[in-house]
Amino acid sequence: MSKPSTALRASDHQNDGRPHLLLACTGSVATIKIPLIIQALSKHDISMRLILSSSASQFLQGQSAEQPSVSSLLEIPNLEAVYTDEDEWSQPWTRGADILHIELRRWADIMIIAPLSANSMAKMVAGMADSLVMSVVRAWDTTAILDAQRPNLPSTLRTSTGKKPLLVAPAMNTAMWAHPVTHKQAAVLEQEWGVETGGWGRLIRPVEKELACGDTGGGAMREWKEIVSIIRQYLDVEATDNVASTKTK
Repeated sequence: MSKPSTALRASDHQNDGRPHLLLACTGSVATIKIPLIIQALSKHDISMRLILSSSASQFLQGQSAEQPSVSSLLEIPNLEAVYTDEDEWSQPWTRGADILHIELRRWADIMIIAPLSANSMAKMVAGMADSLVMSVVRAWDTTAILDAQRPNLPSTLRTSTGKKPLLVAPAMNTAMWAHPVTHKQAAVLEQEWGVETGGWGRLIRPVEKELACGDTGGGAMREWKEIVSIIRQYLDVEATDNVASTKTK
């Protein structure tokens, strides 16, 4: 898989005038929808970076047309880099060196995890940081103090309280979604951390359908086109077959 040619330093992109979308996938079959999401959003003048958990990357190994190789994703316009856990500490750290999960948080104007697996949802709510995805989530600026809004960007990229949004689209087996533990975790994401209550998180609830495992019921990730539509609302861009530019407010 092709790696970023240079280390990410968020300050180098501070004034580029383009919204920064950080996408992430964790271990779910729904990972195969991320190429479609990225392709749809590539039509807009935005900058995208993708993090794949070790399990999520297994679904993108060139198995079929809907499961292309990870390296082929970098051919999609505006996808700047793809990261895995191995990129976090690829070199022995020395004082003053950049730390990837912090730079990714600083760089991002908005983050979406689609899919968010049952395991990663539990880790997220528990505050664990045992992977690159979870480390970025744990280091997210939940105060709107650390990461000032970058110039010339849509106001929709911030919540009503000035925080950077962190969206999650769960995907899991029906029994997992119906489990009482999942209900408690969803309550944290929606009620304690939710944008509607002054927080930074948005839970994009799954839908009912026949799952890849054969079960029928809730737990399937929201349809990828709906996820794209939600992201476009934050980016303040309209759906179009042509290249669209962001509208500065």
